[in-house]
Amino acid sequence: MSDRVETETGEPGESRLEAELLEQRQAALAQVVKFGDPVLKSKASPVREFGPKLRAEIERMIGIMRDGMGVGLAANQLGILRRVLVFRVGPDCEPTALVNPAVEWLSEEVAVAEEGCLSLPGVSVDVERPLHARFGGLDVDGEPVGIEASGLEARVLQHEVDHLDGVLILDWAPREQRRGALRALREGGSYSPPVEDGDEARERDEHREPRTDA
Repeated sequence: MSDRVETETGEPGESRLEAELLEQRQAALAQVVKFGDPVLKSKASPVREFGPKLRAEIERMIGIMRDGMGVGLAANQLGILRRVLVFRVGPDCEPTALVNPAVEWLSEEVAVAEEGCLSLPGVSVDVERPLHARFGGLDVDGEPVGIEASGLEARVLQHEVDHLDGVLILDWAPREQRRGALRALREGGSYSPPVEDGDEARERDEHREPRTDA
């Protein structure tokens, strides 16, 4: 999952910083597996061994997530079929790793948000997800952890657990949006949900969360 980069321009120093950030982001995203690779539709295997190798793997994932201005990343997005994810819901938040994550509870209350995916560049679709969730798993040392999440954090974690189960946002998208997104991916274009007018659109927007790129 990724944050969009927003920088001011006009001053030479700011322009250089923007260029450096974009170059850094592009280098990170070049390591992310893209749509069409079968690994994205494969279910990851549980982690059974903990130690320096796993720790190094997680550090690499955190580095790519941070350099890519991301808020979440699943191991199979790097071609690694192991049940590991990392996330952070804001630039000032400490990155967290969750090994062998499991969804323990989902709320009946749901929200719709426009989601993108680092593995589906240029594409976003509407996804309805539970607004609150509880997750269990292990930390980098194999110790049990539990996470109670709401809003963006709950959405990010559900998105990344989906990846580990071989599920993409296209699988949740409304049919017409899925068709439009697939067409854009085939043609190398872009797609986002159409803007609606009228009372129906305003009523739906009252139940929407802000756009989230993942």
